Amino acid sequence: MPSPYRAIFAAPGTKGFSTAGLLGRMPLSMMGIGIVTMVSQLTGRYGLAGALSATVALSAAAIGPQISRLVDRHGQRRVLRPATLASLAAVTGLLLCAKYALPDWTLFAFAALVGCVPSVGSMIRARWAVLYRGTPRLHTAYSFESVVDEICFIFGPIISIGLSTAWFPEAGPLVAGAFLATGVFWLTSQRATEPVPHGREHHTKGSALRSAGLRVLVATFAATGAIFGSIDVVTVAYAEDQGHKAAASLVLAVYALGSCVAGAAFGLMRFKGAPAPRWLLGVCAMAVSMIPLQLVGNLPFLAVALFIAGLSIAPTMITTMALVELHVPRTKLTEGMTWVSTGLAVGVALGSSAAGLVVDAAGSDAGYAVPAVAGAVAVAVGFLGYRRLKKPVSQRGGTHEHGNGHGQREEQSSVA
Repeated sequence: MPSPYRAIFAAPGTKGFSTAGLLGRMPLSMMGIGIVTMVSQLTGRYGLAGALSATVALSAAAIGPQISRLVDRHGQRRVLRPATLASLAAVTGLLLCAKYALPDWTLFAFAALVGCVPSVGSMIRARWAVLYRGTPRLHTAYSFESVVDEICFIFGPIISIGLSTAWFPEAGPLVAGAFLATGVFWLTSQRATEPVPHGREHHTKGSALRSAGLRVLVATFAATGAIFGSIDVVTVAYAEDQGHKAAASLVLAVYALGSCVAGAAFGLMRFKGAPAPRWLLGVCAMAVSMIPLQLVGNLPFLAVALFIAGLSIAPTMITTMALVELHVPRTKLTEGMTWVSTGLAVGVALGSSAAGLVVDAAGSDAGYAVPAVAGAVAVAVGFLGYRRLKKPVSQRGGTHEHGNGHGQREEQSSVA
């Protein structure tokens, strides 16, 4: 591991919470595709399978920020454990209803409750922020976490689909739930690195979305999520038209691999100046990378084009988290990070639906127009809101400065 990455793990407890975060994030890439695989195998109804997956995504988008707001106020351990138990109970109910062919409405009822799953990635990034806020190591830490995200998306779908097809239909979601339980309970047992909660007296009223800059980031990443969601659907359809449907998972893994490589390299770089210009450049690069997809002629070319397109994902996400930290009061940092994930989740659901409609109406070749349009929308929103991103919020008012790992002790004394 290059020295900048070794350096971030010098602080006690970092290896433990980062490993727990990897396990806890695996369901992010396993649960949706696992539900699709399970329901399609049990019922043969792809429409129902897709609708249930979208319900889970939208439920997480609606509930996730509320869970993170409670975390900022009461702490990770007190909130994440009951939220995870509620999500696991809903997953269990969903699997039983699917297995015993209960009415569709029962499936949707439990799918809506699965969204109680916490945003584990935001919890891990919040721990890094406590340790390294105001130092170059925070950029490296955010880069490392983006690489971990992509590792989950490379291996998660393969594990989930493989288990459900080779073992039994419910295996993919079941193992995803096991990953979630292990990761969250291990993470919340590590109290030394847990961010100190900000009591009610330290919180300003209202949601983190009151920040104009955060609203720009969330809106832009809703369009970005539409890119991801549509590419998944269209690539599966395109591979099927080429007679190699199974190759779709490998092609999509190459897409995630491009982001993984770029994120690792980005973490080794040091930047001067405000992050807003780099963020806008990254959004533009993501949009431009959709153009070659309109020219695909075969699966190898598609894999190369998606690898190149993936190179802009992780750097843009890393810069986005840096901007969230600038535009959200520190008492609402976890909630602010979760809102970005919420924007992505909503975009994924919308992009998947739009791509499916286009593929059904005009074929898989035409389907790649959907991510191109989504990229153009992301650029438009980014340019329109760019001025707001150049005006960070004041970090005063119940929040506290941190530096080089001492911030948590300072915060504890101030809260006490």
